Amino acid sequence: MNDIPKFVKWAGGKGQLIEQFKSLFPKKIERYIEPFVGSGAVLFYVLENYSPKEVIIIDINDELMTTYNVIKENVEELIKKLKQHKNSHNKEYYYKIRDLDPKQLNNVDKAARFIYLNKTCFNGLYRVNSKGKFNVPIGSYKNPDVVQEDKLKKIFGLLKNVIIKSESFENVIKYAKKGDFIYLDPPYYPLRKGKSFTSYTDGNFLEKEQEKLAEVFAKLTKTGCLCMESNSDTEFIKKLYFKYKLTTVHATRLVNCRPEGRGLVTEVVIRNY
Repeated sequence: MNDIPKFVKWAGGKGQLIEQFKSLFPKKIERYIEPFVGSGAVLFYVLENYSPKEVIIIDINDELMTTYNVIKENVEELIKKLKQHKNSHNKEYYYKIRDLDPKQLNNVDKAARFIYLNKTCFNGLYRVNSKGKFNVPIGSYKNPDVVQEDKLKKIFGLLKNVIIKSESFENVIKYAKKGDFIYLDPPYYPLRKGKSFTSYTDGNFLEKEQEKLAEVFAKLTKTGCLCMESNSDTEFIKKLYFKYKLTTVHATRLVNCRPEGRGLVTEVVIRNY
């Protein structure tokens, strides 16, 4: 599914799993909500193949959601700004852009910085330190795909009627209605204790957060939503969701901060339908 128009690299991105997901998706999707939208592979697949009447995407990563909003509202200005970044790429320039405080930038500049860093940083990681500052070093790319003009214009068209929320995943409950399809792709529970890649934000996503997510999944189920979740193939996760349908899928992980986190892995898909 290389034609899915993702605009960023993302740890745990689902583009490669769409073929395995097809038989797991509901046959009809009228209203779609995705609380951990990330790079949007599932979002864009759903938009292109189901044409839902209403779509809400939610993510706690404010820079990511600002970027979605800029693509939706101001894609031409974003493309212009990305062309400036493309023409200036070198080590000194990378660290100069990385050191900028996104809170001091307008939304177009913030989105362009976000995409530029994602396309030129080491291994396409999004990682922040305890102060919330992006801290990934430069990658070794000769000709990084920074501008992606055609992709961005295609995404602009797809996002036309999408509602974009920069919020925590728990807020999905206030938007959910009976019959909605909700796909959840949280930071995964670590395969090995103490080996978590959890610095997607300046907080962690471990036992307590996974248990909270399972509570949200149960509440959405009670509301009458069709819920599907991806997570790690671990005993902890399987015990949390033992009441539901569990399906194993196989993924190749290339974007990870640790070599042992790359390669062929099994993941679990949880469904309440």
